[in-house]
Amino acid sequence: MKGPSNLPASWVAALLLPAVLALPAISGAQVAPVELASVERRDIVETLRLTGSLSSPASARLSPDVEGRIVSFEVDAGTRVKKGDILFSLDDELARLELRQAIAAEHEAEADLADARRRVVEVKKLLAEKSFPESEARSLESLVQRNEAVLERRQAERAFAAATLERYRNSIRMAMGDAEVSNIATEYEARTMGIPVLAPADTSSNVLLLVATDRLQLDLRVPQNYFSRVRVGTELSLALDALPGQRIESSLARIVPVSDPDARTFLARAQIDNREGRLTPGMSVRAVLRIGTDRQAEVVPRDALIRYPDGRTIVWVASVDGDRHIVEERLVKTGIAFDDQIE
Repeated sequence: MKGPSNLPASWVAALLLPAVLALPAISGAQVAPVELASVERRDIVETLRLTGSLSSPASARLSPDVEGRIVSFEVDAGTRVKKGDILFSLDDELARLELRQAIAAEHEAEADLADARRRVVEVKKLLAEKSFPESEARSLESLVQRNEAVLERRQAERAFAAATLERYRNSIRMAMGDAEVSNIATEYEARTMGIPVLAPADTSSNVLLLVATDRLQLDLRVPQNYFSRVRVGTELSLALDALPGQRIESSLARIVPVSDPDARTFLARAQIDNREGRLTPGMSVRAVLRIGTDRQAEVVPRDALIRYPDGRTIVWVASVDGDRHIVEERLVKTGIAFDDQIE
């Protein structure tokens, strides 16, 4: 209620009361029940109804770290995956053979170096006896240095081959947190018809599209005249066709201070907890923002109002005077309506 009033000390009768008062005072007449609600002084909140759609805050197009052929898939579109899960398998036979070759080459280099070092030790004994040319001894020492360099190169080649094989195995694993497989590239969908997959893939191939679904975001376009009043933490209530009869409570997490000059709106974003998996990106949402007005006033239930064709709005006020219960008609002026209440 606006203006001075004694309503806070009273009770407001619901809409049925005028019909009850109109009944003749006949003993035994059945009287329809009414509800009484106390007049409360509350923070006045303006509500703003908007529509938007859910989206994923993070998505990733998955490509293998190495070039190879995909031989099998462990997931399908719609599969929920977590970190460490295997998504698909690459043919790593050539990588394994290359690692074996690198290991064998390393062993060969180790043997050559050991032989060169043994010969240097023997030559040093002969040099002490003056029975071996000094120039040939220096040549053997150079051979040791060359064999050491060859071994170092072979060790690097073996490490490279091992890392490559490891990438064949790890690049097909889920690296990010929990997500959902949104799409599989068309060229790899033959597997769904029972055809073996031997499709080549390289580091530029977008094999899978993953989207994070544990936490979704809701983007709302808010009229620009609310910019000074809508802020981070503004509460909102969400309704979705996918959850009939249910509402989700949230709050704004970000305000993007860039206005759309054509639509005269700015972007407000909310984060929605979806760990139970009831929602999915793309769902439409009806949102009600609760925008504070920084003031308080008396409020009553909307059902307590009676509006007449001549423009009058009244409520019936019930009070107690000693042993008497008094009901009076009271003319009122209404303000902002919210949460089934009206100022």
